[in-house]
Amino acid sequence: MDRNKWRVVGCGEEDRISNLPEHLIDSILESLPIEDAVRTSIISKKWRHKWTTMSTLAFDEHFSKKFAKNRAFDHNGVIRIINKVLILHKGPISKFHLHIPNIFLDNFQEVDQFMLLLSRNNVRELILTNLNRSYELPSYLFSCRELTKLELQKCRFNPPLEFEGFLNLEELLLKDIDFGSRLCGTKIKLPQLKKLTLHMCKNVYNFNIKATKLRILTVAACPDAMLLQLFDSPCLFVAGIALKKPIQDFVGVEKMNLATMLSNLPRIEHFYVDSHFLKSLIAEKIPKLLPHAIYSLKRLALLYYQLADLHQLRSVLCLLRNSPNLETLCIFMAMVPRVDVGPASNHLESPNCLDCTLNRLQTVEITYLEGSKPELLFIKLLLTRSPSLDKFTITPSGALDAKKILDIAKDVMQYPRISPKAKMFYLNPKR
Repeated sequence: MDRNKWRVVGCGEEDRISNLPEHLIDSILESLPIEDAVRTSIISKKWRHKWTTMSTLAFDEHFSKKFAKNRAFDHNGVIRIINKVLILHKGPISKFHLHIPNIFLDNFQEVDQFMLLLSRNNVRELILTNLNRSYELPSYLFSCRELTKLELQKCRFNPPLEFEGFLNLEELLLKDIDFGSRLCGTKIKLPQLKKLTLHMCKNVYNFNIKATKLRILTVAACPDAMLLQLFDSPCLFVAGIALKKPIQDFVGVEKMNLATMLSNLPRIEHFYVDSHFLKSLIAEKIPKLLPHAIYSLKRLALLYYQLADLHQLRSVLCLLRNSPNLETLCIFMAMVPRVDVGPASNHLESPNCLDCTLNRLQTVEITYLEGSKPELLFIKLLLTRSPSLDKFTITPSGALDAKKILDIAKDVMQYPRISPKAKMFYLNPKR
């Protein structure tokens, strides 16, 4: 009796789900891993073909890992399964994610076929995560005019000569991409692009784009990127530049200093920059005041810095002096061999090293603090120049011993503060 009741309720629950609107069923299927979505075909006759109309197909890392363990990313493994899914699939594919693991692969012929199919299905979001050898993007990928989001990793970017751009693309992430030499002088139009990320790309100076609506730009480990060109967007409000190592002599490197760079960022609100990039901007004398103050800047993050380096210290003070509306300052110290701290300490102890008040500064975070004299003098300086300061967080380097960490804490907690509401937080070391 109880068993029959359970069957009736179970059947009712099944009918309730099966009778949901199609868009809700699609949403349920697309939230499942692709293999589980396909397995729903055995639930009932109603569900047999529902997965075949899914608009999102994600053959992602979770999917490929199952086959990579057995080295089955080939014609008899995951390639066969993807082919079968695509053959049985009906209707448009708006989102497609393919993860290619770092295992032996004869060629990319099947991947080319996937790209051809997508180009005929009005794909709008494409993520290709390639951990294998470099993959040359086929020409028909550049005919995907409806793309709004594109993420590519470890590919060669060689569009056909007639390619002018992706007219609907809003988000572009390129990692380990080689732009080669064919693009030199060819302008790529990205009129709707709002977010661009370039990471570890080669020949970036050949990537000549026009993106006037760009709002967020991140460039990491691309020392030959033409930044003045990328900055040429009146809407840009977030910019992050990290070379991650000292700049070398590149043919495409622009002549640029701190003043010329910031003059191209009239609306910048969040600026993230590493010491290597800033060093390339301050090869000449560091100005006390820039031609134009950075009134829009609210958040400044400085990566891999060493305040004991006088040039880096002066560049930080220059940015602070010229950012009257700055609200948040984050500094990640560099763990590098020590230098002579005398010049930087003397500069910080001079009466006019920062002859202004940081009226809007509310939050300061300093990470990987080693407790050098310039670092401690810099903290003291900020505390006496920030009347609106609310929270000051310090995280010491994990390389310090317990006594040194305690000594630093005792010192900084006793520093005078101009802000009556300023709170000091001393966190556990970063290992």
